[in-house]
Amino acid sequence: MALIWQKQVTHAGKTTQYEVRNAGRTRRLYTNGVFHSQYSPSRPVAGSVWDLLLLPAFFHRPGLINRVLVLGVGGGAVLKQLQYFLQPEVIVGVELNPVHIQVAKRFFKVTGDEFELVCADALEWLEQYQGPPFDLIIDDLFGEEGGEPCRAVAADEAWCALLKKHLMDSGSVAINFDTPELMQRCFWLAEHAADPKALSKKSPATNDHLPADWWQQVYQLSTPLYSNCIALFTQQPTPRHEFLENLRQFKELDESRTTCKLNYQLRRVR
Repeated sequence: MALIWQKQVTHAGKTTQYEVRNAGRTRRLYTNGVFHSQYSPSRPVAGSVWDLLLLPAFFHRPGLINRVLVLGVGGGAVLKQLQYFLQPEVIVGVELNPVHIQVAKRFFKVTGDEFELVCADALEWLEQYQGPPFDLIIDDLFGEEGGEPCRAVAADEAWCALLKKHLMDSGSVAINFDTPELMQRCFWLAEHAADPKALSKKSPATNDHLPADWWQQVYQLSTPLYSNCIALFTQQPTPRHEFLENLRQFKELDESRTTCKLNYQLRRVR
């Protein structure tokens, strides 16, 4: 895989190395050696973890995903997938790293009127946001520790409440976790969140948007290639067979075709 661009940035005594590599039309972003994003316009499905972030959108009926919020842009792979398959009216990407935004625009071609890329801390941005809610929120907030990717924001009660605050009543939230064990610590899946006795001690306002049983469905998406898993919390009642039918509308997502690169497992959690 050829190196086509690199940049070294030193800030507060810490040096970060960025690289963009390609193989044919496929582009990959590495930050300090950590693989952040991959996308090819000729093969929008790569059989990788980024596909898992796209799949929750197909629990919605075609044409009903109009506003998407992506927290953690990286190189912008999932933003390009959303544009390719669903053409939402608005895709807002919030990214703390200005170099990642530069790479997303220049090398991954995250350009067009539907894209709004914001360089900001996702927590601060969400706390200050006063615009219309979103049909789908994708939380892919990862940093790097010891050369390995790790979640940047804990999926605790406060974070889950903030996500829910900016979601349409019929919306979905997809959260990327390092491992299934970390996913189980998410507030919406923690035992106390589903404990009626614990819930009864909370205020009615809190009950409206925090309990796990508020969601119509909860799924786990995973791939054997990575330890990551995606938790999908959705207010869509779409059964699995309709989800699969929605995928089959696109040849790249039709698993009956030998050319389909999807490689995932879907498990109902609640």
